[in-house]
Amino acid sequence: MLAPAPGSLQVDATLGGGGHAERILDASTPDGRLLGLDADPRAIARVELRLRARFGDRLVLRQVNFRQLATVAPEAGFGLVDGLLFDLGLSSDQLADHDRGFGIRTGGPLDMRFDPSQGVPAAELLATLDVLELTALFRRYGEEPQAVRIARAIVAGRAAAPIQTAEELAGLVVRVAPGGPPGRRRIHPATRVFQALRIAVNAELDALEAALAAAVDLLRPGGRLVVLSYHSLEDRIVKRFLQAERRGCVCPPSLPICVCGRAPRLRLVTRPSLTASAAEIAANPRARSARLRAAERLAA
Repeated sequence: MLAPAPGSLQVDATLGGGGHAERILDASTPDGRLLGLDADPRAIARVELRLRARFGDRLVLRQVNFRQLATVAPEAGFGLVDGLLFDLGLSSDQLADHDRGFGIRTGGPLDMRFDPSQGVPAAELLATLDVLELTALFRRYGEEPQAVRIARAIVAGRAAAPIQTAEELAGLVVRVAPGGPPGRRRIHPATRVFQALRIAVNAELDALEAALAAAVDLLRPGGRLVVLSYHSLEDRIVKRFLQAERRGCVCPPSLPICVCGRAPRLRLVTRPSLTASAAEIAANPRARSARLRAAERLAA
């Protein structure tokens, strides 16, 4: 869907372990260039170590949140690009990180910040938000049906001792909202709570909206925008954004003709979205929830 070609300029806005970046640079050999962004300094360091010797100055790295795409891309020499990729959510490396509490089963201190130098850790939210605020957070960002019960248990529990680790939070959720009977695709009862905290800590949804708007401005005509999302909150934002840019006109339906003059800027390449096949899920179970949407920039 991204279709990188020799000589093209591409942006991987969610560098992670560098797997996509490596494939893009291979496909754009010999002179395609790629800008890789990640808020996580560990991700930048890993990719620098793994790919720099092979790709040299064809690979440009910046440790920033993709919400800064509109400014960082032109400053890095990527003012107009042929492709932008967003692979949203967590990387496998972050899930396996024992130091920041991203993974329920991995454990560790409840930090959850992509960039540990920015914002407040998840443990601080659990220590300071009241029942109503925690309930709203779990409902909005996790769509958690047991939000009230879990929020009350957190506030009651922290009166005795602060909730500081992933193990402590997961154990509390299991005790008060254990979930349904075991099944083939049962998720851990604390999955939605962990998702909600991570999204809130990193302001992920606001960042996504800003980055998508910047991406369309950066794409040259014919360039591709490709987004992989992993839960309904992300995908809903992406879907609505692409539909709005495909439609162009924002006039109310009551008007007989368009007076806003806003032309469509994107053509959908995927309609509907793409999901992983059974064979891919068998080989890579984390692909189960992945949903891919792609669009192509129209002439200005």
